[in-house]
Amino acid sequence: VQLQASGGGLVQAGGSLRLSCAVSGFTLDDGAIGWFRQAPGKEREGVSFIGGSDGTIYESPSVKGRFAISADSAKNMVYLQMNSLKPEDTAIYFCATVRSSLFDGRSWWSSPVDTWGRGTLVTVSS
Repeated sequence: VQLQASGGGLVQAGGSLRLSCAVSGFTLDDGAIGWFRQAPGKEREGVSFIGGSDGTIYESPSVKGRFAISADSAKNMVYLQMNSLKPEDTAIYFCATVRSSLFDGRSWWSSPVDTWGRGTLVTVSS
């Protein structure tokens, strides 16, 4: 499994960015795909996941209503559209996969990650 994240950058508060994750060797039939982030000096936190072939979406309360995860299975891509960005969204964003047998929708943010992609930095200026 290989994951390649892109799309990070510098944006002003209130702006938008779209992150992309190119996925190879893993599909939603294998499990869940999504995003974590890690801000400076903070622990890594779950942002949003698509939970397997049923397409259930899981989101952190901190991004609900502002971020939207989507997947294009034909292109093997997962996206994170981020709107109304805030300075506290500044972080390195990582895409990740979790095998379906290990994914728990009730605590998706702590499901054991199968593969991590290299992160992409998002910086939101005030």
